[in-house]
Amino acid sequence: MPLHAPATRRARYQDEILPRVSRTFALTIPQLPKPLRQVVTNFYLLCRIADTIEDESSLGVSQKQYFHESFIEVVAGNGDAERFALELAPLLIRDALDAERDLVAHSAEVLEVTRSFNANQRAALSRCIRIMCSGMPRYERSASVAGLRDLRAMDQYCYYVAGVVGETLTELFCDWSGEIAANRETMLKLGVSFGQGLQMVNILKDFWEDHHRGVCWLPQNLFRKVGVELEELDSDSVYQPGFGEAYARLISIAHGHLRNGFEYTLLIPDSESGIRRFCLLALGLAVQTLQLIHQRPMFKCGSEVKVSHRVVTNTLIMTHLFASYDQVLRRWFTRLGRDLPLQTSDAPATQALAH
Repeated sequence: MPLHAPATRRARYQDEILPRVSRTFALTIPQLPKPLRQVVTNFYLLCRIADTIEDESSLGVSQKQYFHESFIEVVAGNGDAERFALELAPLLIRDALDAERDLVAHSAEVLEVTRSFNANQRAALSRCIRIMCSGMPRYERSASVAGLRDLRAMDQYCYYVAGVVGETLTELFCDWSGEIAANRETMLKLGVSFGQGLQMVNILKDFWEDHHRGVCWLPQNLFRKVGVELEELDSDSVYQPGFGEAYARLISIAHGHLRNGFEYTLLIPDSESGIRRFCLLALGLAVQTLQLIHQRPMFKCGSEVKVSHRVVTNTLIMTHLFASYDQVLRRWFTRLGRDLPLQTSDAPATQALAH
Protein backbone atom coordinates (compact mmCIF):
# COMPACT_ATOMS: atom_id res chain seq x y z
CA MET A 1 0.00 0.00 0.00
CA PRO A 2 1.73 3.25 -1.07
CA LEU A 3 2.03 6.07 1.40
CA HIS A 4 -0.16 8.32 -0.76
CA ALA A 5 -2.98 5.75 -0.72
CA PRO A 6 -6.37 7.32 -0.03
CA ALA A 7 -7.29 7.79 3.61
CA THR A 8 -10.08 5.23 3.30
CA ARG A 9 -7.60 2.54 2.25
CA ARG A 10 -5.32 3.32 5.19
CA ALA A 11 -8.31 3.19 7.55
CA ARG A 12 -9.37 -0.10 5.98
CA TYR A 13 -5.91 -1.55 6.64
CA GLN A 14 -6.29 -0.65 10.33
CA ASP A 15 -9.63 -2.44 10.51
CA GLU A 16 -8.21 -5.50 8.75
CA ILE A 17 -5.06 -5.85 10.85
CA LEU A 18 -6.75 -5.23 14.24
CA PRO A 19 -8.37 -8.69 14.68
CA ARG A 20 -5.13 -10.31 13.53
CA VAL A 21 -3.16 -8.71 16.39
CA SER A 22 -5.83 -8.59 19.11
CA ARG A 23 -9.06 -10.56 19.41
CA THR A 24 -10.06 -8.66 22.55
CA PHE A 25 -9.71 -5.17 21.07
CA ALA A 26 -11.36 -6.39 17.88
CA LEU A 27 -14.40 -7.00 20.11
CA THR A 28 -14.29 -3.83 22.22
CA ILE A 29 -13.25 -1.10 19.76
CA PRO A 30 -16.22 -1.59 17.39
CA GLN A 31 -18.49 -0.60 20.30
CA LEU A 32 -17.20 2.97 20.10
CA PRO A 33 -18.75 5.80 18.04
CA LYS A 34 -17.31 5.59 14.52
CA PRO A 35 -15.01 8.67 14.63
CA LEU A 36 -13.55 7.53 17.98
CA ARG A 37 -13.24 3.99 16.67
CA GLN A 38 -10.63 5.02 14.12
CA VAL A 39 -8.61 6.95 16.72
CA VAL A 40 -8.63 4.16 19.32
CA THR A 41 -7.79 1.53 16.69
CA ASN A 42 -4.83 3.63 15.62
CA PHE A 43 -3.83 4.11 19.25
CA TYR A 44 -3.90 0.38 19.92
CA LEU A 45 -1.82 -0.35 16.81
CA LEU A 46 0.81 2.19 17.87
CA CYS A 47 1.02 0.50 21.28
CA ARG A 48 1.31 -2.88 19.58
CA ILE A 49 4.27 -1.68 17.51
CA ALA A 50 5.98 -0.52 20.72
CA ASP A 51 5.28 -3.95 22.30
CA THR A 52 6.64 -5.74 19.23
CA ILE A 53 9.95 -3.92 19.55
CA GLU A 54 10.25 -4.85 23.22
CA ASP A 55 9.19 -8.48 22.78
CA GLU A 56 11.57 -9.32 19.93
CA SER A 57 14.42 -11.29 21.53
CA SER A 58 16.56 -11.17 18.38
CA LEU A 59 17.04 -7.43 18.99
CA GLY A 60 19.83 -6.42 21.37
CA VAL A 61 19.36 -3.83 24.12
CA SER A 62 20.96 -1.05 22.08
CA GLN A 63 18.86 -1.95 19.02
CA LYS A 64 15.65 -1.86 21.07
CA GLN A 65 16.62 1.52 22.50
CA TYR A 66 17.31 2.83 19.00
CA PHE A 67 13.96 1.67 17.66
CA HIS A 68 12.04 2.86 20.73
CA GLU A 69 13.60 6.31 20.39
CA SER A 70 12.93 6.33 16.66
CA PHE A 71 9.32 5.36 17.23
CA ILE A 72 8.84 8.14 19.80
CA GLU A 73 10.11 10.59 17.18
CA VAL A 74 7.94 9.39 14.30
CA VAL A 75 4.79 9.31 16.45
CA ALA A 76 5.58 12.87 17.54
CA GLY A 77 5.61 13.85 13.86
CA ASN A 78 9.37 13.93 13.47
CA GLY A 79 11.69 11.45 11.82
CA ASP A 80 11.13 9.22 8.80
CA ALA A 81 8.33 6.70 9.30
CA GLU A 82 9.12 4.78 6.11
CA ARG A 83 12.75 4.40 7.14
CA PHE A 84 11.68 3.21 10.59
CA ALA A 85 9.53 0.48 9.00
CA LEU A 86 12.17 -0.57 6.48
CA GLU A 87 14.84 -0.86 9.18
CA LEU A 88 12.77 -2.69 11.79
CA ALA A 89 10.59 -5.13 9.84
CA PRO A 90 13.43 -7.38 8.51
CA LEU A 91 14.84 -7.77 12.03
CA LEU A 92 11.66 -9.31 13.49
CA ILE A 93 12.72 -12.91 12.96
CA ARG A 94 12.15 -14.73 16.24
CA ASP A 95 9.17 -13.71 18.32
CA ALA A 96 6.92 -11.44 16.25
CA LEU A 97 3.77 -12.92 14.78
CA ASP A 98 3.24 -12.63 11.02
CA ALA A 99 0.54 -10.05 11.68
CA GLU A 100 2.91 -8.01 13.86
CA ARG A 101 5.58 -8.03 11.14
CA ASP A 102 2.93 -6.90 8.67
CA LEU A 103 1.87 -4.11 11.03
CA VAL A 104 5.44 -2.88 11.45
CA ALA A 105 5.94 -2.98 7.67
CA HIS A 106 2.88 -0.72 7.37
CA SER A 107 3.96 1.66 10.16
CA ALA A 108 4.17 4.63 7.82
CA GLU A 109 0.57 4.15 6.70
CA VAL A 110 -0.62 3.79 10.29
CA LEU A 111 1.23 6.99 11.20
CA GLU A 112 -0.39 8.80 8.29
CA VAL A 113 -3.71 8.02 9.97
CA THR A 114 -2.30 9.36 13.26
CA ARG A 115 -1.42 12.65 11.54
CA SER A 116 -5.01 13.08 10.39
CA PHE A 117 -6.24 13.49 13.98
CA ASN A 118 -6.76 16.78 15.78
CA ALA A 119 -4.04 18.37 17.90
CA ASN A 120 -5.40 17.09 21.24
CA GLN A 121 -5.64 13.53 19.97
CA ARG A 122 -2.13 13.59 18.47
CA ALA A 123 -0.68 15.03 21.68
CA ALA A 124 -2.35 12.32 23.80
CA LEU A 125 -1.06 9.51 21.57
CA SER A 126 2.44 10.97 21.37
CA ARG A 127 2.63 11.35 25.17
CA CYS A 128 1.55 7.75 25.70
CA ILE A 129 4.13 6.32 23.30
CA ARG A 130 6.87 8.48 24.82
CA ILE A 131 6.08 7.23 28.34
CA MET A 132 5.59 3.64 27.24
CA CYS A 133 8.75 3.43 25.11
CA SER A 134 10.82 5.15 27.80
CA GLY A 135 9.48 3.26 30.83
CA MET A 136 8.71 -0.25 29.64
CA PRO A 137 12.33 -1.09 28.65
CA ARG A 138 13.56 -0.29 32.18
CA TYR A 139 11.74 -3.38 33.36
CA GLU A 140 12.18 -5.59 30.32
CA ARG A 141 15.99 -5.27 30.44
CA SER A 142 16.18 -6.65 33.98
CA ALA A 143 13.30 -9.11 33.62
CA SER A 144 13.83 -12.60 35.02
CA VAL A 145 11.89 -15.48 36.58
CA ALA A 146 12.82 -14.01 40.00
CA GLY A 147 10.03 -11.44 39.58
CA LEU A 148 9.87 -7.75 40.42
CA ARG A 149 11.11 -6.39 43.73
CA ASP A 150 7.79 -5.53 45.38
CA LEU A 151 4.23 -4.35 44.79
CA ARG A 152 5.37 -0.80 44.10
CA ALA A 153 7.63 -2.05 41.31
CA MET A 154 4.70 -4.03 39.91
CA ASP A 155 2.51 -0.91 40.07
CA GLN A 156 5.14 1.09 38.19
CA TYR A 157 5.51 -1.59 35.53
CA CYS A 158 1.73 -1.75 35.09
CA TYR A 159 1.62 2.04 34.74
CA TYR A 160 4.11 2.02 31.88
CA VAL A 161 2.34 -0.73 29.95
CA ALA A 162 -1.32 -0.09 30.84
CA GLY A 163 -1.97 2.76 33.31
CA VAL A 164 -0.81 5.33 30.78
CA VAL A 165 -3.18 3.71 28.28
CA GLY A 166 -6.05 4.41 30.70
CA GLU A 167 -4.95 8.05 30.92
CA THR A 168 -4.77 8.33 27.15
CA LEU A 169 -8.20 6.83 26.59
CA THR A 170 -9.54 9.35 29.11
CA GLU A 171 -7.99 12.23 27.15
CA LEU A 172 -9.51 10.88 23.93
CA PHE A 173 -12.94 10.50 25.53
CA CYS A 174 -12.74 14.02 27.01
CA ASP A 175 -11.80 15.44 23.61
CA TRP A 176 -14.84 13.70 22.15
CA SER A 177 -17.35 14.93 24.74
CA GLY A 178 -17.50 18.06 26.86
CA GLU A 179 -19.82 16.25 29.26
CA ILE A 180 -17.19 13.56 29.82
CA ALA A 181 -14.51 16.26 30.18
CA ALA A 182 -16.41 17.67 33.18
CA ASN A 183 -15.15 14.63 35.13
CA ARG A 184 -11.66 14.68 33.60
CA GLU A 185 -9.54 14.85 36.78
CA THR A 186 -11.37 12.05 38.57
CA MET A 187 -11.39 9.92 35.45
CA LEU A 188 -7.66 10.39 34.87
CA LYS A 189 -6.97 8.91 38.31
CA LEU A 190 -9.46 6.08 37.95
CA GLY A 191 -8.27 5.46 34.38
CA VAL A 192 -4.81 4.50 35.63
CA SER A 193 -6.42 1.98 37.98
CA PHE A 194 -8.66 0.70 35.17
CA GLY A 195 -5.60 0.03 32.99
CA GLN A 196 -3.72 -1.61 35.84
CA GLY A 197 -6.63 -3.93 36.63
CA LEU A 198 -6.75 -5.21 33.06
CA GLN A 199 -2.97 -5.61 32.99
CA MET A 200 -2.86 -7.47 36.32
CA VAL A 201 -5.44 -9.96 35.06
CA ASN A 202 -3.21 -10.63 32.04
CA ILE A 203 -0.14 -11.01 34.24
CA LEU A 204 -1.92 -13.46 36.55
CA LYS A 205 -3.38 -15.42 33.63
CA ASP A 206 -0.10 -15.60 31.68
CA PHE A 207 2.19 -16.34 34.64
CA TRP A 208 3.30 -19.79 33.48
CA GLU A 209 3.78 -18.78 29.84
CA ASP A 210 5.87 -15.79 30.95
CA HIS A 211 7.81 -18.01 33.35
CA HIS A 212 8.65 -20.45 30.56
CA ARG A 213 10.11 -17.64 28.45
CA GLY A 214 12.21 -16.40 31.37
CA VAL A 215 10.25 -13.46 32.77
CA CYS A 216 7.96 -12.81 35.73
CA TRP A 217 6.05 -9.64 36.65
CA LEU A 218 4.91 -10.72 40.13
CA PRO A 219 6.35 -9.13 43.33
CA GLN A 220 9.10 -11.18 44.99
CA ASN A 221 8.46 -9.93 48.51
CA LEU A 222 4.80 -10.96 48.55
CA PHE A 223 5.69 -14.57 47.67
CA ARG A 224 8.79 -14.68 49.85
CA LYS A 225 6.63 -13.86 52.89
CA VAL A 226 4.79 -17.14 52.38
CA GLY A 227 7.93 -19.16 51.70
CA VAL A 228 7.81 -19.17 47.89
CA GLU A 229 10.75 -18.21 45.68
CA LEU A 230 9.38 -17.36 42.25
CA GLU A 231 12.59 -18.35 40.45
CA GLU A 232 12.39 -21.87 41.90
CA LEU A 233 8.88 -22.57 40.66
CA ASP A 234 8.28 -25.13 37.95
CA SER A 235 5.01 -26.05 36.26
CA ASP A 236 5.77 -29.72 36.98
CA SER A 237 6.41 -29.21 40.69
CA VAL A 238 3.91 -29.86 43.49
CA TYR A 239 1.47 -27.02 44.16
CA GLN A 240 2.48 -24.88 47.16
CA PRO A 241 -0.36 -23.48 49.32
CA GLY A 242 1.73 -20.35 49.91
CA PHE A 243 1.65 -19.67 46.18
CA GLY A 244 -2.15 -19.74 46.26
CA GLU A 245 -2.18 -17.44 49.28
CA ALA A 246 -0.01 -14.83 47.56
CA TYR A 247 -2.00 -15.19 44.35
CA ALA A 248 -5.22 -14.55 46.27
CA ARG A 249 -3.74 -11.28 47.56
CA LEU A 250 -2.91 -10.20 44.00
CA ILE A 251 -6.38 -11.25 42.84
CA SER A 252 -7.90 -9.00 45.52
CA ILE A 253 -5.76 -6.07 44.34
CA ALA A 254 -6.67 -6.67 40.70
CA HIS A 255 -10.34 -6.91 41.71
CA GLY A 256 -10.05 -3.54 43.44
CA HIS A 257 -8.61 -1.97 40.30
CA LEU A 258 -11.39 -3.45 38.16
CA ARG A 259 -13.96 -2.03 40.57
CA ASN A 260 -12.31 1.35 40.14
CA GLY A 261 -12.58 0.81 36.41
CA PHE A 262 -16.29 0.18 36.81
CA GLU A 263 -16.71 3.47 38.71
CA TYR A 264 -14.74 5.13 35.90
CA THR A 265 -17.22 3.75 33.39
CA LEU A 266 -20.26 5.06 35.28
CA LEU A 267 -18.79 8.56 35.16
CA ILE A 268 -19.32 8.44 31.41
CA PRO A 269 -22.81 9.85 30.67
CA ASP A 270 -25.32 7.14 29.76
CA SER A 271 -25.94 8.92 26.46
CA GLU A 272 -22.45 7.74 25.41
CA SER A 273 -23.50 4.10 25.41
CA GLY A 274 -20.83 3.10 22.87
CA ILE A 275 -17.98 4.29 25.08
CA ARG A 276 -19.62 2.62 28.05
CA ARG A 277 -19.89 -0.67 26.13
CA PHE A 278 -16.21 -0.45 25.19
CA CYS A 279 -15.26 -0.20 28.88
CA LEU A 280 -17.86 -2.63 30.22
CA LEU A 281 -16.96 -5.38 27.80
CA ALA A 282 -13.28 -5.21 28.76
CA LEU A 283 -14.14 -5.12 32.48
CA GLY A 284 -16.72 -7.90 32.28
CA LEU A 285 -14.37 -10.28 30.49
CA ALA A 286 -11.52 -9.38 32.86
CA VAL A 287 -13.47 -9.99 36.07
CA GLN A 288 -14.75 -13.33 34.73
CA THR A 289 -11.19 -14.32 33.84
CA LEU A 290 -10.17 -13.36 37.37
CA GLN A 291 -12.92 -15.63 38.71
CA LEU A 292 -11.47 -18.57 36.76
CA ILE A 293 -7.97 -17.83 38.09
CA HIS A 294 -9.35 -17.70 41.63
CA GLN A 295 -11.30 -20.93 41.21
CA ARG A 296 -8.37 -22.84 39.68
CA PRO A 297 -5.29 -21.94 41.75
CA MET A 298 -3.40 -24.97 40.42
CA PHE A 299 -3.76 -23.95 36.76
CA LYS A 300 -0.61 -24.44 34.67
CA CYS A 301 -1.58 -22.74 31.41
CA GLY A 302 -3.41 -19.54 30.48
CA SER A 303 -5.84 -21.48 28.30
CA GLU A 304 -7.16 -23.20 31.45
CA VAL A 305 -8.44 -19.85 32.76
CA LYS A 306 -9.61 -18.35 29.49
CA VAL A 307 -13.28 -17.39 29.28
CA SER A 308 -15.41 -19.44 26.90
CA HIS A 309 -17.06 -18.22 23.70
CA ARG A 310 -20.40 -18.49 25.51
CA VAL A 311 -19.17 -16.11 28.23
CA VAL A 312 -17.96 -13.66 25.58
CA THR A 313 -21.32 -13.81 23.80
CA ASN A 314 -23.30 -13.34 27.03
CA THR A 315 -21.12 -10.39 28.03
CA LEU A 316 -21.60 -8.79 24.61
CA ILE A 317 -25.37 -9.16 24.91
CA MET A 318 -25.46 -7.83 28.48
CA THR A 319 -23.36 -4.77 27.74
CA HIS A 320 -25.32 -4.05 24.56
CA LEU A 321 -28.71 -4.19 26.25
CA PHE A 322 -27.98 -2.44 29.54
CA ALA A 323 -25.07 -0.03 28.95
CA SER A 324 -27.23 2.94 29.96
CA TYR A 325 -28.77 1.42 33.11
CA ASP A 326 -26.53 2.09 36.12
CA GLN A 327 -28.49 0.07 38.68
CA VAL A 328 -28.65 -2.99 36.44
CA LEU A 329 -24.93 -2.66 35.69
CA ARG A 330 -24.05 -2.44 39.38
CA ARG A 331 -25.95 -5.62 40.17
CA TRP A 332 -24.38 -7.37 37.17
CA PHE A 333 -20.81 -6.34 37.99
CA THR A 334 -21.22 -7.18 41.68
CA ARG A 335 -22.55 -10.61 40.75
CA LEU A 336 -19.64 -11.27 38.38
CA GLY A 337 -17.14 -10.58 41.17
CA ARG A 338 -19.13 -12.00 44.09
CA ASP A 339 -16.67 -14.82 44.89
CA LEU A 340 -13.51 -12.77 44.48
CA PRO A 341 -11.54 -11.60 47.54
CA LEU A 342 -11.83 -7.93 48.41
CA GLN A 343 -8.82 -5.96 49.52
CA THR A 344 -9.20 -4.78 53.11
CA SER A 345 -6.13 -2.51 53.28
CA ASP A 346 -3.64 -0.78 51.03
CA ALA A 347 -6.37 0.18 48.56
CA PRO A 348 -5.27 0.21 44.93
CA ALA A 349 -3.40 3.35 44.01
CA THR A 350 -5.10 5.49 41.40
CA GLN A 351 -2.50 8.24 41.11
CA ALA A 352 -0.37 8.30 37.97
CA LEU A 353 3.38 8.53 38.38
CA ALA A 354 4.89 11.94 37.71
CA HIS A 355 6.25 12.43 34.21
